[in-house]
Order: sequence, then structure tokens, then C-alpha cells
Amino acid sequence: MFIEPHLGSRREHGRVGWIEVIAGCMFSGKTEELIRRLNRAIIARQKVEIFKPVIDKRYHHEQIVSHNANSIRSTPVNFASDILLLAGDCEVVGIDEAQFFDDAIIEVCNTLANGGKRVIVAGLDMDYEGKPFGPMPNLLAVAEFVTKVHAICAQTGELASFSFRLTASEQQVMLGERKEYEARNRQSFMEGMKKRKKTDL
Repeated sequence: MFIEPHLGSRREHGRVGWIEVIAGCMFSGKTEELIRRLNRAIIARQKVEIFKPVIDKRYHHEQIVSHNANSIRSTPVNFASDILLLAGDCEVVGIDEAQFFDDAIIEVCNTLANGGKRVIVAGLDMDYEGKPFGPMPNLLAVAEFVTKVHAICAQTGELASFSFRLTASEQQVMLGERKEYEARNRQSFMEGMKKRKKTDL
């Protein structure tokens, strides 16, 4: 379990900022962990602002909601740069579904952290093809703290790191739930991809 390095402390020469990234596949508990950390910051009486891409309307237009139905209020934004305008004087910034933002989110997170804010980012590290997803690889590179979470493979019951798409869509960005995706371990994911390729021939 992630424990904050100095939650609630104040430094003589101002706040010290950093970036935390929570990454993993679908159904691995990324948003659940993001909500947990943000709630701890709220309990510590820190000023918290939370953002998500406006494209994510699966559960609620404004709230961040985990697959286990835990939720926390958030502000939907169209562009990563909007976060800089809306973060204000908060101490902690939470960002969910970071893979849906463009590469500008990397500079946004660095700017926030350089300004003394704690930045907590959650997102899919790989897309439905098992390839690095959007800005996530670079966010992982610049983060001080990285947490890789795992789901349970729907095929074997083992630890899963891949998001297998159950539909024929080839769009990289396709919002969905358990009807559209399932978590798989590497072997089950590769077997599924091979079957899909044979079907496409």
C-alpha cells in the first residue's frame, strides 16, 4: 500500500511537489486507489482538486467512479491545459484516465509538481493491443512514485496486466465495461490476439 512521504507537512521554503502514477489494465483498481489517496489528502485537510477527461461519461458526467462504485467529485476538462487554469492554489491534484489526454498532460503534471503540488495520476498503461497508451509511458518516466496495479485474469484466475477487447472495434479509444473488455494475463492475452487475427483473415 502506498504511504505518502510527508502528508500534511510544510517545508520552510514552501511545499515540495511530486508526481505519483497509478497504472495498470482494466479492472485493476486504478481509480479505486486514486480515490483512496485523494480521500486521505482530504482527511489531512489539504486543498484537493480532481480532474478527468470530458470524454469519460461512463458512470457520471462529473464524478470519478470506480468499477466498485466508489466515487469522488471531479471537474471534467476538454484539454490538459485546462487543469493548469483550474487547479488554483490547491495542494493536491488528482487526474483520472490520463491515457485519454494528449502529450500536453506531461508538461501540465511537471508544471504542477514544480509549483509545489502533489500530483496523483491514474491511467491505463497499455491499450487493447498491448501497446503503450498515449502519454502514459512518459508520465511513468517523470514520476517520482509509480504503482503498478493488477487485475485478475478472466480466463485463468491469475494476475492480469492486459486489457483484452471482446469486440471487433479497432479504435484505440473505446470506452467500455465488462461487456467490451476483460482483464487477461500475458498468455491468455496473446492467445486471444492470435484467434482474432485468424478470424480477420
